[in-house]
Amino acid sequence: MRRVRAALVPTVTLDRRVRIPIYRQLYDGLRAAIIEGRLRPGQRVPSTRSLALELGISRIPVVNAYEQLRTEGYLDAAVGAGTRVAPAILEEPVTPAAAARSRGTLNVVRGLAPRPVSHRADALLRLDSPQPWLPRQGAFRMNLPALDQFPRDTWGKLVSRHARAMSTSIMAYGDAMGFLPLRKAIAAYLGTVRAVRCDPSQIAITTGSQQGLQLSAQTILDAGDEIGVEEPGYSGARLAFTAAGGRLVPIPVDEEGLSVEELARLAPRARAVYITPSHQYPMGMIMSAGRRMRLNHWAATSGTWIIEDDYDSEYRFASYPIGAVQGMDPDSRVLYVGTFSKVMFPALRLGYVVVPPDLVGAFAAVLDAAGIFASPLHQTVLTEFISEGHFARHIRRMRMLYTERRKALVEALGAQFGDTIEVRGADAGMHVVALLPHGMDDVDVSRRAASQGIAAMPLSACYVGAPERGGLVLGYGGATLAQIRDGVRRLKASLPQ
Repeated sequence: MRRVRAALVPTVTLDRRVRIPIYRQLYDGLRAAIIEGRLRPGQRVPSTRSLALELGISRIPVVNAYEQLRTEGYLDAAVGAGTRVAPAILEEPVTPAAAARSRGTLNVVRGLAPRPVSHRADALLRLDSPQPWLPRQGAFRMNLPALDQFPRDTWGKLVSRHARAMSTSIMAYGDAMGFLPLRKAIAAYLGTVRAVRCDPSQIAITTGSQQGLQLSAQTILDAGDEIGVEEPGYSGARLAFTAAGGRLVPIPVDEEGLSVEELARLAPRARAVYITPSHQYPMGMIMSAGRRMRLNHWAATSGTWIIEDDYDSEYRFASYPIGAVQGMDPDSRVLYVGTFSKVMFPALRLGYVVVPPDLVGAFAAVLDAAGIFASPLHQTVLTEFISEGHFARHIRRMRMLYTERRKALVEALGAQFGDTIEVRGADAGMHVVALLPHGMDDVDVSRRAASQGIAAMPLSACYVGAPERGGLVLGYGGATLAQIRDGVRRLKASLPQ
C-alpha cells in the first residue's frame, strides 16, 4: 500500500473571543494561505482529523471549512491521495494588494497608482467635493422639512391598512410610469395649485427630484450636448447632467431669474436649460412673467428643452404660489420636475416628472431601463393621503410653521450680525442666503460652523465658477425655534474675528 506523506500544517490563527464561527475563521485562513501562495497548487493539506487535533478543536468545523473550499474550487480530494490545493489555482507572484484582498482589508489600494475610472465618474468626482456641512440635522441643514411635525400616526395607519390589503397587482412589477391613481391625483393637484397643463399619461413617478433630473437628462441629452444651468444653482442638477454626459454652461441670474439674453449669447446651441423659476435655488428670486415668456419663446424657436425644477413652490409667505413655466409653454418643451421630499419627508423617496406628450414613450423606456422604481406600497398610501385631504392640511400647517421659523431666523440674524451680513430669499421656501462681508471665505466659515455642530452650506458650493461674494445657505425647515436661535449664536462665533 502506498503511504501518503504527512502534510505541513499552515499557520491559521483562531480566536474564540470573536463572534465569527470557528469554521469560518479556518476557511478564511486557509483561503488566504492559498491566494497568497503559502499553500501552492497541488500541495497536500492535513486531513481533517489531524488538523483538528493540531488546532485543538472539534473535527466538525474543519470538515465544514474543507467542504466550502472544495465547493469553491480551492481544494481537491481524491481517495488514497488525500486533500490537496487545486492544481487549477494559478501559480503567479502574489502582490501585496492581492494578499490584502484575501484578508478582506480596506487598505488594498493604499500605495498603488491611481486606477482609471470613466470620464463621467471623474467629472462627478471633481464636482462632488467633500461637504462637511451636510450630514447633520437641525440648524441649518438644507432641504430638511419639519420631520417632527409630520402626521406619523395618520400615515402609519394608512401604511398598515394598505400593507394588509395589498393586491397581487401591487405586489407585482406594475407600470414603469407609476401607480395610475397616484398619477391622476398628482395631475389634478398640479392643475389646480400650480397651473400645470397635463393629463395622467404624462406623469412619471420617480424616487425623487434627483432621479427626475437624471431621467430627464438621459432622455433629451447626448454626450457633449450643452445644457444651460443657473449660476449660482443647484449642485445636484449639475451632477445629474454631468452623469448624462452633458456639458454645463453657467448662465447668470439677476433679480428676475435666469437671464435669457445671456443664455442666447453663451449657449446658443444648448440642447436644454435648467431653471428653478418659482424660487430660484439658492438665491430665492422669482422669475418674472416677462422673462418666462421670453424663455418659452426662445426655447420654441431654438428647439431647446426646458427642465423646470419646482422643488418647494408650496411655501410662499409674501404671496400665493407662483404658476409654473410649464403652464405658459405653448410648444410643450418643458419637463416639469417635482418632489414630495420637502412637503412630506425625504425617506419617502417619491417624486414625479410631467413629460411633454411626444416624449412620454422615450421617457418611459429610459425609466424602465433604469429599473429603479418607487415603492408601489408607498404610492398607494400617498394616493389615499392626498384623496382624504391629509396632504392639503399638512401643507397648510407647515406653511404656518415655516413662517414662524423664517421670522425667527431673520430676526436672530439681524440681532447677532446687524448690517454685516445681507439676507436674501426670505419670502419663500425653507432656506435663506446670508451674504458675508466682501472677501470672507464662506467655505472656511462653513467648516468652522460644522465644528460647532452647525450645518451652514457655503454659497460658493452653488457656483460653477467663482462667486463675487461669499455667503451661507441656511435651512430652517427642520430646525426648532430654540435650535435656530442657538444656531445663529454659534454661527456668529464661527466667523473669523
